[in-house]
Amino acid sequence: MRIRTPSRIHVTLIDLNASIGRVDGSVGFALNEPFVEIEAYRSDEVSVRGNACNLERFQDFANKLSNQFGKGIEIVVRSDYRSHVGLGSGTQIALAIGKAFSELYGLGLSIREIAEIVGRGGTSGIGVAVFEFGGFVVDGGHSTKEKKGFLPSSASKAKPAKIISRLEFPDWDVVVLIPKLSGAYGAGEVNLFQKSCPVPLEDVRELCHLILMKMLPAVAEKDLESFNFALQRIQHLGFKKAEVDRYGDLIRGLLEQFPAGLSSTGPSVFAVTDSNSKNLARDMKSYFAEKGIECEQIITKGRNRGAEIEL
Repeated sequence: MRIRTPSRIHVTLIDLNASIGRVDGSVGFALNEPFVEIEAYRSDEVSVRGNACNLERFQDFANKLSNQFGKGIEIVVRSDYRSHVGLGSGTQIALAIGKAFSELYGLGLSIREIAEIVGRGGTSGIGVAVFEFGGFVVDGGHSTKEKKGFLPSSASKAKPAKIISRLEFPDWDVVVLIPKLSGAYGAGEVNLFQKSCPVPLEDVRELCHLILMKMLPAVAEKDLESFNFALQRIQHLGFKKAEVDRYGDLIRGLLEQFPAGLSSTGPSVFAVTDSNSKNLARDMKSYFAEKGIECEQIITKGRNRGAEIEL
């Protein structure tokens, strides 16, 4: 069988103040590129091969799921992309392998059940949602009865957050720049949460206002100007501000010059446009080049469907 996943832009976490009994909440959308693609076959053992950036991560998830189910699997990686750059490769790899086990052996697992088994979605539900449905997604976070602290998904045992809004993403171009830097992950990401939270309540209130009354209507009405207004303001609020400030003046300087945002903890930055995407990509890449930083450049579209699964 063959599985091709989306990647995702993580626009922001919403409430890392948690004063009214909920925590997290997140906003993001699926991308056509980059993507993870695997072929998977029944096997008595675990075998993973292919020309991949993250072959070890494929191997780790395959071993974990093989131990869970008592089944083997052969995986051929046809496409993947760099880890820890803010585009959600870990969740997509884990869900793709979990879905392959479920389909090959008739386990009947839902995507959310697979996510719980592989420990994804415990803070943001965006990666799980775009694998299943694609589109522009808002999730409602977690009750503080379930999740009491401020933790990234990698350190959280909470279930994947429930979707509270899913819209079709307009036919806009999405320019993605992936600098040769590393986002926060592991202990570094846990430390970022511990150091930065709780965020000010007034930031959370403004984020909610922007998301509900600016960004969501902009997506529904295909209003790019309003979308970018909300995106740029979000970079100065709550946990997103902490994610941007982690890079010092580097990312903040870019965001002052271009209508762009940081995806998750970065370092990937993105801009949404309906014209001149090649020029915008060139100019953003030149910004990094002037500072001696190489970066990969992708011009893609939002993706309004989930993972492709061919048996």
